[in-house]
Amino acid sequence: MEKTIVEIVDYIEPDKVYAELSHSESGGICVFVGTVREFTQGEEVVSLEFEAYENMALKEMKKIATEAKAKWKLNTVLLRHAVGAKEIQEPVVVVGASAAHRDACFKACRYLIDTLKERVPIWKKELFKNKSVWVSAHP
Repeated sequence: MEKTIVEIVDYIEPDKVYAELSHSESGGICVFVGTVREFTQGEEVVSLEFEAYENMALKEMKKIATEAKAKWKLNTVLLRHAVGAKEIQEPVVVVGASAAHRDACFKACRYLIDTLKERVPIWKKELFKNKSVWVSAHP
């Protein structure tokens, strides 16, 4: 049975992702975890803040999952993004796919993260020592 998981959450638990993506017909699982990095364009980041238009974000995430499942015959798809304040090294987004073969997993995972960043209404604010900047403007 196929599975789709799309969520906007306060905290991401990367450790549970394998169990969520695992599927008896899958020979491969691919996962991407995005985290808060310490420097952006040479400036030290203090933290990040994320906001989402949750209803629209979840709707778009489901569309992306459906597209990926159809294109690569995936057994399980996961898209999860955190909102709120996040510290250095904290996970903020995780996407994953499981399928019969690794090639589909790799291609789908890349599509999931790139398309999420392009189409899902989630906004990121970078906080530096002396300023803050909204980046990654989405539709």
